[in-house]
Amino acid sequence: MAPINTAKITFLSRSSNEAFARGAVAAFVSQLDPTVAELSDIKTAVSEAVTNCTVHAYPDAVGKIELTVALYEQDKLVITVADKGVGIPDVEQAMQPMFTTGRPDERAGLGFAVMQSFMDQLKVRSHPGKGTRVTMTKYIRRR
Repeated sequence: MAPINTAKITFLSRSSNEAFARGAVAAFVSQLDPTVAELSDIKTAVSEAVTNCTVHAYPDAVGKIELTVALYEQDKLVITVADKGVGIPDVEQAMQPMFTTGRPDERAGLGFAVMQSFMDQLKVRSHPGKGTRVTMTKYIRRR
């Protein structure tokens, strides 16, 4: 099924771009007239996905992050955050709450758990050495 509307942006994996990504998605989603709670959930999930790319996908370098947001029939919103970083060797393990490959004193290991709790669906595909694609789906009933 083709989207009704879509946008794609590419930016560098700098922590300062996390706010840019959140704002861009919020602006796109505004056409659905979401509640404040729905908008907050979406922005938080996007923030976690982008932060994962910045911290884990490119731990020692700056790389590109591609964010795509698309609106489909039945008020379905799909957000994809993709990188071409180091990849995740064991996605199932990485999705466990409290698991982190970062420094435990700096990272809680809750990124995927947060995304799952705020979105209706979460899909993670990753290949070591090739990158990761996180696809998040949320249904927002139009008012």
